[in-house]
Amino acid sequence: MSNETTGNSSKIFIGILLIALIGSWIYFINTNNTKTQTITNFTTEVAVLDSTKNSIQAEFIAASAKVDSLTQENTGLQGALQEKSTAIQKLKLNISNILRKKATTDKELSEAKSMIADLNGKVNNLLADLGKAQEENKQLNAQNQDLTSKNSTLANNLNTTQKEKDRLQDIGSTLHASTFSIQAMRVKSNGAEKATENAKRASFIRLAFMIDKNKITPSGNQELYVCITGPNGKEIGDGGNFNTREDGARAYANKLSVVYEQNAALPVSYDFKQSNKFTEGEYKVEVYHNGFKIGEGKTSLKKGLF
Repeated sequence: MSNETTGNSSKIFIGILLIALIGSWIYFINTNNTKTQTITNFTTEVAVLDSTKNSIQAEFIAASAKVDSLTQENTGLQGALQEKSTAIQKLKLNISNILRKKATTDKELSEAKSMIADLNGKVNNLLADLGKAQEENKQLNAQNQDLTSKNSTLANNLNTTQKEKDRLQDIGSTLHASTFSIQAMRVKSNGAEKATENAKRASFIRLAFMIDKNKITPSGNQELYVCITGPNGKEIGDGGNFNTREDGARAYANKLSVVYEQNAALPVSYDFKQSNKFTEGEYKVEVYHNGFKIGEGKTSLKKGLF
């Protein structure tokens, strides 16, 4: 083989090697570009996924804050409101479980986003129900206050009515005396009694009257106070003092206890004696029951000739 032929063969071989090397570089470059593009695409997808998750996480934090505030402010929910609150807490937990995962899929994030929207809707619905319940409670409280006020007024009226009834009952049970007879009596040496107008001969003053019928006064003992005023205008007797309804405190000569039968007339007689001699002039006798004066009478004694 000649030198010229050998030289041509070498050039051909070198050319083939160059072509192969260039092809390898082209393949390597293309392959490397493909890998780089794949990595870039993956990185972009991860970044997009993280951004979406962060956005959903932020939405969830905002929704959770509303749920927590709602729970803290309404600890005593009952019935349907409590059921709605329980459903909200359960939904919140499901969303939290998804977002806690280190690796979440687009589907899971989509579900979480949908559940957050549902959570916000349930919270708003519960808030509306609570607002309505609070308004109803205000109305009920107002009605209760009105009823309490009316009941208080009614109770006061009933109390006033009862007091007035008791007052009228008390006044109505006061006895009344009629047909007064007041006469000075002389007791002779033989014990015989005889009416007299002579002051020096008078031994006592006899008071007689009739207690009229009364349907209200109950049967039983009734106390009567007898007040006597002498000719000098002073009250006679040392029985003590008692309070009247209209005339203030009075001194009484004697206190009589009579047994009264409801709705029946009762005759009463009382003899007033004193240690001193009777004097000429007018003697006034007044009878009181239940603090009221129920009757009175007068008699006059004259100065005797002897």
